[in-house]
Amino acid sequence: MTLDLARAETFASMLANSRASQVIEVSDLLAGMYISNWDRLSVYWAEENREEIESFLRGICRISPERWHSWIEFYDDLRRKGERWQRWRPLAKLKKTSPAESPIQPSAALAAVLKQAEELAPSHDSVGGSNLPILTTECVLLCIVRSFGTEVSRKLTETGLDATRLELDALFSRRAPLT
Repeated sequence: MTLDLARAETFASMLANSRASQVIEVSDLLAGMYISNWDRLSVYWAEENREEIESFLRGICRISPERWHSWIEFYDDLRRKGERWQRWRPLAKLKKTSPAESPIQPSAALAAVLKQAEELAPSHDSVGGSNLPILTTECVLLCIVRSFGTEVSRKLTETGLDATRLELDALFSRRAPLT
């Protein structure tokens, strides 16, 4: 995963956890991508359509102002103390887990999207003799859009997404992956 997608996954996990869900849904990951990297994703919508898509994405985020405020306060506290982003673990502080509790897992729909993204990923890395796909935000967004028949896919398409540009950027990445 690229650094951007890893951040989105962290937010997705936080969103799922805040709903007390046992799984991370496609909409959680999409919301995490929106929260962590809207500037990069917004280029796939025409300027006049961005308000509509942002309204949709804010709706699926379902973050209460209180929760958002506590996350921001916690991050700001760490920043002031000089701690680094990589050490920010708000769920570790907020979540009380028992040792037997397993970590939150992707839903079947999200697992299918990520599997498709692995198959489409243009970049790969060799680790211990294995050829691993490097997932980018664009590649995962493309697979979410291609998951035909889902409400999220339909709504993304209706908001004027430039699917052709997204497909070109996802499948023929011009930037080096940030791992």
